Amino acid sequence: MANMINEEKVKQAVALFLEGIGENPEREGLKETPARVARACKEIFGGYEQNSKEILLKRFDSSASDLIIEKDIAFYSMCEHHLLPFFGKVAIGYVPDGKVVGLSKLVRLVNVYARRAQIQENLTEQIADALMQNLGAKGVIVAIQAEHLCMSMRGVNRPGVQTSTLSHRGLLSQDKDLREAFFERIKL
Repeated sequence: MANMINEEKVKQAVALFLEGIGENPEREGLKETPARVARACKEIFGGYEQNSKEILLKRFDSSASDLIIEKDIAFYSMCEHHLLPFFGKVAIGYVPDGKVVGLSKLVRLVNVYARRAQIQENLTEQIADALMQNLGAKGVIVAIQAEHLCMSMRGVNRPGVQTSTLSHRGLLSQDKDLREAFFERIKL
């Protein structure tokens, strides 16, 4: 894959960071912190080591031709501007064209892109594009609602503010009634 997590570099960076904020990385409580953060980064940024196309390869024949929705997909991501978390829920809808994907694959797809340094707007677009390109759907819609800790715990210091993003492709771009049906069923 494109980016592999280099644990040694992460450990060095964390030690320098701790020094930079006036801490002693050799202090008892911090001694193992660089290694802990490096291990955590393998999970938090694990999306770089995954491929959305591979996740969506396994499809099933289906005569379903109406909107399929999976909602309340919890996710956690890292803001690329401040390296602070943003988190929330994703709702995905798609109209199949003879093939459907296992429902767990949609959750895995969200994780591929959420587990990268990211902005919410791009996360929404990437999920929609991956579904259109790799699933062969007639139409796709993705809605995300999230809280950003870069606004909640710093900056404007306003916890609870929600940011909503939306991306639609194919039939869901063309058919207002279909989009309204999606929103009625997800009640974001």
